Amino acid sequence: MNIEKLVSDHIKKGLKEEYNVDLENVEFQATRKDFEGDLTVVVFPILRYIKANPVVIGEFLGEYLVAQLPQIEKYNVVKGFLNLVLSDTYYLNFFNEVKDFSKYGLETNTKSHLIVEYSSPNTNKPLHLGHIRNNLLGYSVSEILKAAGHSVHKTQIVNDRGIHICKSMIAWERFGNGETPESSGMKGDHLVGKYYVKFDQEYKSQIQDLMANGMSEEEAKQEAEIMKAAQDMLRKWEANDEQVVSLWKKMNAWVYKGFDVTYKALGVDFDSLYYESDTYLLGKDVVEQGLEKGVFYTREDGSVWCDLTEEGLDEKLVLRGDGTAVYMTQDIGTAIKRIEQNPDTKGMIYTVGNEQDYHFKVLFLILKKLGFDWAENLYHLSYGMVDLPSGRMKSREGTVVDADDLIIEMEQAAKKISDELGKLDGLSAEEKLDLYHTIGLGALKYFILKVDPKRRIVFNPEESVDFQGNTGPFVQYTYARIQSIVRRAKEENVPSTWNADSITLHEKEKELLKLMQLFPETIQQAAKQYSPALIANYTYELVKEFNSFYQNVSILGVDDEGLKAFRVALTSAVGAIIKTAFRLLGIEVPNRM
Repeated sequence: MNIEKLVSDHIKKGLKEEYNVDLENVEFQATRKDFEGDLTVVVFPILRYIKANPVVIGEFLGEYLVAQLPQIEKYNVVKGFLNLVLSDTYYLNFFNEVKDFSKYGLETNTKSHLIVEYSSPNTNKPLHLGHIRNNLLGYSVSEILKAAGHSVHKTQIVNDRGIHICKSMIAWERFGNGETPESSGMKGDHLVGKYYVKFDQEYKSQIQDLMANGMSEEEAKQEAEIMKAAQDMLRKWEANDEQVVSLWKKMNAWVYKGFDVTYKALGVDFDSLYYESDTYLLGKDVVEQGLEKGVFYTREDGSVWCDLTEEGLDEKLVLRGDGTAVYMTQDIGTAIKRIEQNPDTKGMIYTVGNEQDYHFKVLFLILKKLGFDWAENLYHLSYGMVDLPSGRMKSREGTVVDADDLIIEMEQAAKKISDELGKLDGLSAEEKLDLYHTIGLGALKYFILKVDPKRRIVFNPEESVDFQGNTGPFVQYTYARIQSIVRRAKEENVPSTWNADSITLHEKEKELLKLMQLFPETIQQAAKQYSPALIANYTYELVKEFNSFYQNVSILGVDDEGLKAFRVALTSAVGAIIKTAFRLLGIEVPNRM
């Protein structure tokens, strides 16, 4: 039984016996560092039931708990706080009860089926640093939800149509000279992105020429020939023009192949893909049904709207006057289609940047108004943008940090600092390359995931690869150190069994065990809050505590074989938790480093 539940039950029982009161809840908090104790009961709320000095109540409860529970070794009362010291036996029993720390904290009973959407890129440019945060968040949240006991379906919707796609297409037609990924040696998404930037350059040049001839800037933007050509191409695409559709399919295929390379390098995957070209007409029938229900209304120009002013929002367009769909129409239809295809789904999580906060408020509210019960379980995993020390990125100006380039840069940064520190001496060239990738990618992922998703990030590659502090390489290095200890223990034939009755816990061992106990609840909280940061920062605290243990307590040098066996087992267990935690973040841990 959970120690807080056990103590809480006995406190209620003791107060009933002594004061004849029925206490509803017992409030706990972490014991302050300057007081002795492992668990603190806050006495002040009990004063609502009993008019007495809080110290007197605390002393009574402390004596009662020590007498009733062998898990409580002693206590102290500081004003209105009862600090409880848990026995070594309690911690050792906990350690013994966990038979397999490689699966510790993972919930095996399936709670519900959830859909997590992430990535959802445009096919007019390669993935960049902003996409990296999206992918890492979505993937990690999916893994955390699985660990918390949910069944998860990972998906994305690829934005493969629209004027932005046609911009790349028209620029390639005019300036590409038949260039392909094979002939250029470029990844397909990079090649298409090159022509998206080229379009913007040509568009701006035409605007300047028109303005020089007397047009206003706004008129010039509308009259620029290359923009008109892109708009005409979009109309032809929507009319299913054979030549335009053929070019669209060819260039999109280049991009998809490029995306797959990046996803593999990042270590993320999907269970299904949706394409906007297939879904952009979805939802139109639902709008008709909504009109019949009175959820929507029609204006004089034939456009259809949803009035959300009573809910503190505005009026939202869901269908244009010419009958064409808008993004909201499509998202309504796609949500419904996903539930139809996954009828057991209890909720959907949309991983999308915070610039779309309002969009998702409206989407969820409209779905509720349409009468879909599952709309109560929709969640927008809103995250802040990623900036560089030099400022914000801009795709059409070509100032973004390309995801592929960043991964390579992280590997090079890992190589530089590893070589300087001499961390990888003795490894083969191939082993070093693998480690550079593991360390570099781990540094990138950890730096992004350790921050609360809602916060904006300024990403600093050099800071992320530091082997000290709250970084991925610091955790990875500690894990490698643990594996080295475990290997040495096997070489020295350290026993695998030990007797709990003969073990007196060192303060550092107890602190480690206290933190290890928190791992299952940390996973559950991270799942409830959709926050990998809780896992990342828990792991950092565990690693710091292990390093303190390592520096203050002899592991393999102790004479007592039973104590040595326990300390090796404890060390191995910490390593197993680190590995699990990092797996939930999508980060690999090296056995040697």
